[in-house]
Amino acid sequence: MKKNSWRWRDGEAAPRTFAALFGALLGLALLKFGNPIILEKFVTPPTNFYDWMISPWSLAIGYWLLVPVAIIGFFIARWKINAPKWLLALPAIWLGWQFVSATATVDASLTRTVLVHFTTCVVCFYLGYFSLNRLKEHRPFWLGVLGAFIVVLAVGLRQHFGGLAESREYFLTYIYPQLKNVAPDFQKKMASDRIFSTLFYPNNLAGILLLLLPTTLVIFWKNEDWPTAVRRTIVGITGVAALGCLFWSGSKGGWLLMLVLGLIALLQLPFQKKIKFALLAAMLILGLAGFVLKYSAYFEKGATSVGARFDYWRAAVETVEANPVLGSGPGTFGIVYAKIKRPESEMSRMTHNDYLEQASDSGLPGFVVYFSFFGWALIWSWRKLAANPNPRLFAVWLGLLGWSLQELFEFGLYIPATAWIAFALLGWLLNRVGNEFDKKIPAR
Repeated sequence: MKKNSWRWRDGEAAPRTFAALFGALLGLALLKFGNPIILEKFVTPPTNFYDWMISPWSLAIGYWLLVPVAIIGFFIARWKINAPKWLLALPAIWLGWQFVSATATVDASLTRTVLVHFTTCVVCFYLGYFSLNRLKEHRPFWLGVLGAFIVVLAVGLRQHFGGLAESREYFLTYIYPQLKNVAPDFQKKMASDRIFSTLFYPNNLAGILLLLLPTTLVIFWKNEDWPTAVRRTIVGITGVAALGCLFWSGSKGGWLLMLVLGLIALLQLPFQKKIKFALLAAMLILGLAGFVLKYSAYFEKGATSVGARFDYWRAAVETVEANPVLGSGPGTFGIVYAKIKRPESEMSRMTHNDYLEQASDSGLPGFVVYFSFFGWALIWSWRKLAANPNPRLFAVWLGLLGWSLQELFEFGLYIPATAWIAFALLGWLLNRVGNEFDKKIPAR
């Protein structure tokens, strides 16, 4: 019996089981854990079937589901290191410093909540690196993640074509009168026509589109089980739906970043220079024209959200100057900002810049380690991809680039739905680009 158990572990059954469960968990996170971690106390436990299906879930459910997945991942892990050891150590060092910074926090309860979330992010990274790569074919994993992504697109489209108005009416009629505490950000979101799908905030929807759309399109296009006509149709519908959701989310930064990702992807295609130049020019002109038409009225009004972000960043810098080593404690920017914000500025619990928030919350060491981790991970993996091109790996890299750039003006790190997936994909990518198996994959 012992021999059979080891055969099961070293074969395909255990890695496939882990990949399917891990993908399902991350897909579930995308559908149910889309609220900022600092607002976890506002999430009420589901009490009926409607709540379980429609409402967000408490993160405690996700943490308990992660435990068996992590245990299986530990036992099937392949402890081979293909990336620089110092690079793989950075997530653990960053997490360790978060616990050190927690000793000086201005809100211990909030910091504990954030630390559990950060720990989960790092666990997802190492599961992606050491455990997910046991399989050469990762369909069980992508089935859960991309299946949930398609649901996100469907919900987003449904919101735009009437669902958002219906949800707003239902919320104001039946739910709002019964709630004791309602986050002001949630009230503002329900009053807007910007879609957000299963995420908390329209810009968070843009973040998951940046992260997963490139990989989704490439995986669908490379699926040889589908006829060419079917692949073209599915890729076209998915792309149009995603761009529609991005447009109706009203995310200005998301639109510009998607344009940048599209230009980078186009540069990698094996077209003649004249054709490539014409396509680049057309994409740039159409993308910028759409941006101007969509947001010209916003800039005429003074771009209030841009001005607000500058005040958040100013406050973060002041916090770093006051506490350069330990910061104010993980997740506590909002508490500090409430004391030093300008009277005319809009209140915010987040810095709207993950890198600055690291500096504000956990001091300069936290900022340096986190920024170095994502920066060097993307640079190192790009160098590997340049030497051994692979469309699927490049698509994952491109999505991670878009998500990390959006962190310059958003807070994706504090959204479990996006952060867990981003850390897992980054771990998977670093292993794959350094794996000898990938070096044998033919170029695009």
